[in-house]
Amino acid sequence: MIRKEFTDCLSEIDGALSARAGAEGEWSDLVVRRTLQALVLERGRLYGLSVGEKEDMLEKLFNRFRRLDRLQPLIEDQEVTDILINGRQSVYVEKGGRLAATGISFDDDSQVLELIQRICDQVNRQVNQASPMVDARLPDGSRIGAVLPPIALDGPVLAIRKFAAKSFTLPELVEKEALTEEVAGLLAKAVADRRAIFISGGTGSGKTTLLNTLANLVPAEERIITVEDAAELRIAGEANLVRLEARPPNTEGKGEITLRQLVRMALRLRPDRIIVGEVRGEEALDMLQAMNTGHRGAMSSGHANSAMDMLERLETMAMMAGLGLPAAAIRRQIGSALDLVAHLERHVSGKRQVTEIIEVLQWPEGDPVVRQLYRKDG
Repeated sequence: MIRKEFTDCLSEIDGALSARAGAEGEWSDLVVRRTLQALVLERGRLYGLSVGEKEDMLEKLFNRFRRLDRLQPLIEDQEVTDILINGRQSVYVEKGGRLAATGISFDDDSQVLELIQRICDQVNRQVNQASPMVDARLPDGSRIGAVLPPIALDGPVLAIRKFAAKSFTLPELVEKEALTEEVAGLLAKAVADRRAIFISGGTGSGKTTLLNTLANLVPAEERIITVEDAAELRIAGEANLVRLEARPPNTEGKGEITLRQLVRMALRLRPDRIIVGEVRGEEALDMLQAMNTGHRGAMSSGHANSAMDMLERLETMAMMAGLGLPAAAIRRQIGSALDLVAHLERHVSGKRQVTEIIEVLQWPEGDPVVRQLYRKDG
């Protein structure tokens, strides 16, 4: 139970530091911490706070001014993968693949808005009534999405997809039951043989994790070019690595760098392998053309309900490029470019697993010709 003396003292120091910081301009983390220590020591004595309460208050206030306020403990919790704020009274986290309420709440919408603005300031992005949505990457690699009222009807919404602290190896994924030893061996051989691999699945099914694991199997002597909407891949120990990241337009609607532009640029950077983090639209056509012009061993991922559905979605996305290519020509490109499609699913239990792998043989007329290499029963 938090004592009234604690909350009163915290509120007083909060106001005092805000006034001081506003009058004196930008402060470093060290200055903020030292100023807080002095204030907590002085005011805490007047309110009769214990040593433990003073330490707790110092951390809470530092998190409020320099970190992510009451979300900071969730950020530091290595088991938390997603943090979801649905208005001021509703904060959820995902742990072990399961969503759960945290019991954390905010006093009012303005506190959530202030938190979102502080996050956006870190990445030089603006969010306001004129531009009420933002999708960005934090300095640590975490992804954030935010939506403000009046678009969000029940208050400000914030979603944080935390950047994984480590990459997994195939044996570790086998141990986690994300795939079988048979599948691990099949995928490892496909990477070694420089086969084109596409990973499909729904949101949060583990696509990026598997793509990152396979990317780390590429031999060190090969030059890798990664293309991502927001950099999430972590390829360890690769000296000859070039990482490209798309850029949204600025507040004037200028300066945008699209995935499609980056895929084209990657071809000019003498890649041995091109890895496109996630294909979402017209860049699919450029990726397919790259795969069909001698750039073997490419990898990518995309959203789909099944491996076969992924092939059809690729066709749709490639047609979005608007070059007027007939569907038959695009299908032939897909059939020629792709070798394997591995599909992942996230189960009700929270477990993420590879459920099927197909080999794409060709796509002449009608349905694609594939061979099923693996399918999980049940």
